[in-house]
Amino acid sequence: FVRRTEWQKVQTLLLFAQYEENRIHQILYLGSPCVFSTAAQQRSTGDECGPEDPRDEPKHPLSDCALQHKAIKLEEQVRDLTERYRKALADSENVRRRTQKFVEDAKLFGIQSFCRDLVEVADILEKTAESAAEEAEPSNPNPTLKKIYEGLSLIEAKLQSVFAKHGLQKMNPVGGKYDPYDHEIVCHVPAEGVQPGTIALVTQDGYKLHGRTIRHALVGVAVESQE
Repeated sequence: FVRRTEWQKVQTLLLFAQYEENRIHQILYLGSPCVFSTAAQQRSTGDECGPEDPRDEPKHPLSDCALQHKAIKLEEQVRDLTERYRKALADSENVRRRTQKFVEDAKLFGIQSFCRDLVEVADILEKTAESAAEEAEPSNPNPTLKKIYEGLSLIEAKLQSVFAKHGLQKMNPVGGKYDPYDHEIVCHVPAEGVQPGTIALVTQDGYKLHGRTIRHALVGVAVESQE
């Protein structure tokens, strides 16, 4: 509403400046030598054509200095209005872009809080599947545990597929470089043959939603071993 009111003011000022400019042109035309010459010719033939109408002559002609000053003032007003018009257009474009960016972010990250809660369910499912895998070893004759493990594995795979479909990706950065924007250090691990700053272990996977980190990965970073 505020932008529309400002735009209406700019339009009104532009119309006023155009009106003043046209009026100055009319005054300049009435005060030009050509007009005076035509008026003199009409006065010389006034006896033949009849009396001259006094309304044809300008009542209050302006001096050249006054006209020039008025023209300069109008030019300044036009420049000022043009500059304000450009600024209003730039502000309007900036508002449009910010609004569009806000709408796009709302579409992409509107489920961010829901995803944070859902990845905790994925953690529980993953740990349960790992426990079932340990119990469902070939040495264990119980076929039920094996079926439970297979079912949990299928559910976990399907859940990760749904996550990927909606832009939610797991981060397991073992062997990668530590990044404070994606990882959180929970411990330091002495390791030989590994460059310091490399992630040696992950205690909790991180997650990204459309490239934005919504949960940092909890990691252990390798340091030089001190013997």
